[in-house]
Amino acid sequence: MDKIKQLAEKLIGSEVIRYLFFGGCTTLVNYVVYYVFLRILHVDLNISNLISIVAAVLFAYVVNSKYVFMDKRESLKDHLQPFLKFIGARAFSMIVELFGVWFLVKKLQMDEMVGKVITSIVVIILNYFFSKFFVFTKKTDGSEKKNTP
Repeated sequence: MDKIKQLAEKLIGSEVIRYLFFGGCTTLVNYVVYYVFLRILHVDLNISNLISIVAAVLFAYVVNSKYVFMDKRESLKDHLQPFLKFIGARAFSMIVELFGVWFLVKKLQMDEMVGKVITSIVVIILNYFFSKFFVFTKKTDGSEKKNTP
């Protein structure tokens, strides 16, 4: 029974598990904001989509910084550089997603949903590594160092 408890504590404390959980929450934020703007407020489709993406990225930055990678930055000024890196990484992964789906579906003749799922998995992995090794680092003695919980 103690081994099961230890395993459960290790999984709950796992950075990857936290990343996947908050990724699900980010997706929920994206969909709820999209629905509210599109269906309740009757805002244009593209504007609703843009607002939902911006809200999801902002939410993702905050929860990844605070709860997943346990970044210790406190001031808004300290968050500027990692936030810009986060936006850049997400922009890159969006391009990977757009190209990946197009390539798998149009060039390799894969089913649209299968292509989307495969590409999404690649993007999730890319986003995790970008966040862990590029975005959420802390300065120590003038050098960048990985932020570990």
